[in-house]
Amino acid sequence: MLIEGRNSVAECLNGSDTIDKIYIFKGVQAPELINKIKASGVKYQFVDKPTIDRTSRTGNHQGFIAFVTEYRYPDINQVVNAAYEKGNQPILLALDGIEDPHNLGNIIRTAECMGVSGIIIPKNRSASVNETVIKVASGAISHIPVCKVVNLNQEIENLKNKGFWVFALESNGVNISKANLSGPIVLVMGGENTGVHQLTLKLSDSILGIPMFGKINSLNVGAATAIALYEVNRQRSTK
Repeated sequence: MLIEGRNSVAECLNGSDTIDKIYIFKGVQAPELINKIKASGVKYQFVDKPTIDRTSRTGNHQGFIAFVTEYRYPDINQVVNAAYEKGNQPILLALDGIEDPHNLGNIIRTAECMGVSGIIIPKNRSASVNETVIKVASGAISHIPVCKVVNLNQEIENLKNKGFWVFALESNGVNISKANLSGPIVLVMGGENTGVHQLTLKLSDSILGIPMFGKINSLNVGAATAIALYEVNRQRSTK
C-alpha cells in the first residue's frame, strides 16, 4: 500500500503503521520532514522525478511516498476496551454501506478530529481502507481504528448487549438535538444511495435526523456525519 503526500507520510511516521521504505524526491524542500524520516530509522531513498511520478498512484505525492504494509483491521472488542481504559465513554461510528473511498476518507478524518473511538465497516458493500482513503484522510488513519466485520447488524446487536445505545441517522428522524447522546453510543450512517438498511433501522434504539431549512432536503454523508458528531460532542461538553 502506498501513502502519498507530506501530511499523510508525516502522520504515518507518528502512528502505528509498518513502513517498509519511503521514497523522497531529490529536489523537494521539506527539511523538517526529511530529518524526521532520517531520525525514525525507517529505510528511505532519494529518487528522481520520473521514478517518484511513475510510482505515484494519486499524482499528488508532494515529493514523498511511503510503502506501507496493508492495513490491518483491529478487533472491535479491543477498540472498545481501549476506550474504556482511557476513561472515555466510547463513540463508535458504524458505516452501513459507504462505497465511495473519498467519502470514507473524509469521514475517517472527521471522526478522528471529533474524538470517535473507532469506526466499523461491513466486509461487503463497503469501501475498504486503500490508498485513496488514506490520502483523503490526511493522516487520520494512523490515529483512529477502522474495524471490518462480517455482519454489521450482528455486531450492532453485540454492542447493544454490552450497553451501547444505537442511533441511526435518516432524513425523517427525530431532531438529533433532542436525543440524549451521552454514554457509550453507536452512530449509524447510511450509504450514499441506500441510506441505513431497514433491518439496521429496526435494531436502532432511535432514528435521528438533522434539521434542514433549505430547498434541498439531503446532505452528503460526510457532511451529515460531521454535523452529527459535532452534536454528540456539544452535548458531552456541556455536562
